[in-house]
Amino acid sequence: MSKPIYTSVAEAEAAFYDALARSDLDAMMTVWSEDDEVVCVHPDTPRLVGLAAVRESWRQLFAGGTRLQVRTSHHVVCQNMLLTIHNVIEHVTVEGEDRLPPPMIATNVYTRGALGWRLVMHHASPAPENPHAPAHGAPHVMH
Repeated sequence: MSKPIYTSVAEAEAAFYDALARSDLDAMMTVWSEDDEVVCVHPDTPRLVGLAAVRESWRQLFAGGTRLQVRTSHHVVCQNMLLTIHNVIEHVTVEGEDRLPPPMIATNVYTRGALGWRLVMHHASPAPENPHAPAHGAPHVMH
């Protein structure tokens, strides 16, 4: 099976969240770059480096049978011709549960290569109680 060519970051990100919602490991891995330097950090877990470790983490997550629905909001985008960084608030719900868990803050980093846009890093972590409020005393300039 050949990998699809994602001609835009929007296509790649839509494919990522679609694969997540369907618990589809093969579809998930089509979004990831095949470089060994890929990084994934799931909420409250250690950093995973390398395609084999990233693939195994998604395999384990999907093997549990839990279906997740993810809606993103509050997109912050930094981009150039070869690299795009998306920082989003993820609103994750578990299929069949009424409880609405707190949102996650996620950063997705994409790079453009010969096969289009690919994910090279996904980092998700629990948001503070009010993820939209600026932290007290936080600087207004980010570097």
